[in-house]
Amino acid sequence: MSGTGQGPRLVVAARPSRAEESRLLPVRGPRHERHILEADQLNALSLPVGDDGVVIGTDPHRQPAVLGLFRPRPVDGALVAGSYLAQLLALRAAATGARIVIETARPELWNALAQNAGGGQQIVALVPVRRVGALGASSTSPVLLIRDCGARPPRLAQPKTPWQTTLTLLPFLDPGYAGQLVGADLVALQRISPQEAQLAARVVRLGNEDMQALPGLPDELTLWCARHGRQYVYGMPTQLEAGLIGAPRRMD
Repeated sequence: MSGTGQGPRLVVAARPSRAEESRLLPVRGPRHERHILEADQLNALSLPVGDDGVVIGTDPHRQPAVLGLFRPRPVDGALVAGSYLAQLLALRAAATGARIVIETARPELWNALAQNAGGGQQIVALVPVRRVGALGASSTSPVLLIRDCGARPPRLAQPKTPWQTTLTLLPFLDPGYAGQLVGADLVALQRISPQEAQLAARVVRLGNEDMQALPGLPDELTLWCARHGRQYVYGMPTQLEAGLIGAPRRMD
């Protein structure tokens, strides 16, 4: 993800606008006949390859922000946020073909999403706290595990594996747990108190400008922090997403 003044850009990549993508992507697939190449013509064939990932929102320049969630190693992150942000990420990760597992003591909060996210297919599983088993993540079947276990979640019993991303949802930044975020690959911060902002600044090495901005962030704005950069992202839902998870909000 890109910095807000200093540092290299990473994780978040520019993509075409949502309207442009909708125009370019066919709804029913191509209607022309298939093209067949002879073997000696294959060397002339080239395909553009760009950054991929999950569209988590738009950056301050109104460009889509894309987050590479799934990698050939475990990815660990934290969301100091309300459940809205976690649910938005779950929907968008599911849309890329990932399996979603929610470890939660609040199944009533997730039931509607679990029942409706897959359009009839069971792609979101709810698991009680401390009951997460082996998830079997692979390059063809990546897994997003969201841990909704309170401000001081218990340790995960199963080891984290490649192609598994674990995001821990924290309602607030507890001083007793904050040290766990030091080695995280990703930390997302919605609006937090001035005291939490000071703690977050030490944990993820934020500058004074970001520390002062965090207590005043609007509900739809999140500061995403990686090890080598940070990016403010607006997380507005589509019409279909809003029907499942509602409008952006900080508090549950």
